[in-house]
Amino acid sequence: MKKALIQMHLAVLLWGFTGILGRLITLSAPVLVWYRMGLTALFIGIIISYRKLWQKVSAVDMRKIIGIGLLFAVHWVAFYASIKLANASIALVCLSTASVFTAVLDPLLNRKKINPLEVGLSLIAILGVYFIYAMYPAEQSNPAAAHTMENFPLGLGLGILASVISAIFTVFNKPLTSKYEPRLLVFYEMLTGFIFLTLLAPWYLHQYPGEKVLPMDWDIVWIFCLVYFCTVLGQSLAMSALKHLSTFTVTFSVNLEPVYGIILAFIFFKEHEQLSGGFYVGMGLIALSVLLQVTLLIRNSRKQKMLASQPR
Repeated sequence: MKKALIQMHLAVLLWGFTGILGRLITLSAPVLVWYRMGLTALFIGIIISYRKLWQKVSAVDMRKIIGIGLLFAVHWVAFYASIKLANASIALVCLSTASVFTAVLDPLLNRKKINPLEVGLSLIAILGVYFIYAMYPAEQSNPAAAHTMENFPLGLGLGILASVISAIFTVFNKPLTSKYEPRLLVFYEMLTGFIFLTLLAPWYLHQYPGEKVLPMDWDIVWIFCLVYFCTVLGQSLAMSALKHLSTFTVTFSVNLEPVYGIILAFIFFKEHEQLSGGFYVGMGLIALSVLLQVTLLIRNSRKQKMLASQPR
């Protein structure tokens, strides 16, 4: 149990570095994601072959996996674009709303009864995002910070888009995880996203002819760290830990990813100097919504266990 908990938190800490590395890598968001998805598919494919984890996937499920892979690509492009247009802290705070959006989108997409409490939690999270947006211009007094975040509204919007897309593919991916090896799903989803971005590359390069596509200097090191440590190793640690941890522990641990990421952004980039009081008010409201959502998850889980234990 202790070992599993350490593995889970180490995985979440590695995921927290994705925002840091996204800012360090000088490539644009689409090019960065193209490398990440292609190399991740390559590494995961080697692991699957070595461990003989290949499974036959039905045509219906493969279509779902392809759709999720496309969503994954758009999600990562939006997330890294948010980092580059605003900063890592803003992008990570937006991403932290994903679990709340998932709680609302799950019943909508699966035609279940909507829980008014979960809708209320989503409104709290959205209010938090509003505070981050509305209070930023009024309180931003640092000219250097203002220049580095001149595209702040667009960065914030892309961060929320990344969060909503994350919630959508999480809902669609959940039923597949009980049928197939998780690494296999990751392989096909990464491969799909890589092919999708490759097909879009001619149009993208035509629109941005001066775009840098080859990693230079430290970019090569950061991309390797992003792919191997944050994606491949992080996922392997999480999957090992999942076998021994409760749903609550996993959910709570994953929700710490933005917290770790923001702390790292403060340490490495001093992003706290770029942020207004509105950021902290908004972050507090979003954290409150996530905490209440986790509490609601625990309550529902206990209720289901009590009903299951009653004699029939």
